Amino acid sequence: MRNAGTANFSLWQDFLLLLGRVLMGWIYVESGWRKLTGMDPFIASLVNRHVPYATVLGWIGASIEFFGGLALLLGAWTRCAALAVIVFTIVATLIGHRYWELTDAALRRMQQSHFAKNVTIIGGLVLLFVTGAGRFSLDGWRRRG
Repeated sequence: MRNAGTANFSLWQDFLLLLGRVLMGWIYVESGWRKLTGMDPFIASLVNRHVPYATVLGWIGASIEFFGGLALLLGAWTRCAALAVIVFTIVATLIGHRYWELTDAALRRMQQSHFAKNVTIIGGLVLLFVTGAGRFSLDGWRRRG
């Protein structure tokens, strides 16, 4: 059995890790960028959800989302970035997708679906934490250098 910290993946596995990292990182980069370039509506949404310290936590969350996603995309400090983004996703999911509080059946199903999607994304991030970034990454380049 391979040690996840020093795994020697085949070429196609490294390409698939690159593809997975780019796909997973991009959703966070894009969403984080939208928040960072339009903080007022984002912070207002946090205030409406009764999040304490909405301004401070909004800036922290949007920054983690953007820079964590960028680190995943580039494969830089991948395990640390994956952990940070896992925590961010858990918190964001619990704030934004509280389907159990909804009485309207259609809204409840929609939020439950978003909740399940985020749980699935967390699973992918856990796998990325275990495998690391792979050869085609800044982490891989640093290991070889």
